[in-house]
Amino acid sequence: MSEMYVSGITLDPRNRQPILVLNDADRRRALPIWIGYAEATSIGMALAEETVDRPMTHDLMMNVILSLGFEVEKIEINESVDGAFLASITLSYKHSKQFRQVIDARPSDAVALALRAHAPIFVSPEVFAEGTISLDEEADEREKRDFNSFIESINASDFVLPGEKSDVA
Repeated sequence: MSEMYVSGITLDPRNRQPILVLNDADRRRALPIWIGYAEATSIGMALAEETVDRPMTHDLMMNVILSLGFEVEKIEINESVDGAFLASITLSYKHSKQFRQVIDARPSDAVALALRAHAPIFVSPEVFAEGTISLDEEADEREKRDFNSFIESINASDFVLPGEKSDVA
């Protein structure tokens, strides 16, 4: 699992639909997720640490989770089905960290809760590989050249099977 961070919310210039942008720790890859306006507002408020007099939906969800003795341990964006991402929220019981409950969620709702709980956001290797876009194509090309150079420089004789002795001293 790759840990990701909320970079921000932007708008799709074609249809003005909000896009949640998650970045990896190195800011080399970004995962864009199209979300609804209400979720974008909620995430934006959490990022700005704004509060309102009456709880919004995600604030209410957080209050319920906490009042039942749970906390948001982490969220995971773990699958992509027909272009839609699927997520899960892992809750742990405050009095016994061994008791966990995993709840299916939309990524936008899961991220809105993670921000309020200061919980980590993870993305599965499959979603990371299929859904992220490069933010540094120059570095990607450099790594690709370095890897190809490495592959071209090795020989089968460079490897030793377990239990066999190397001819190299």
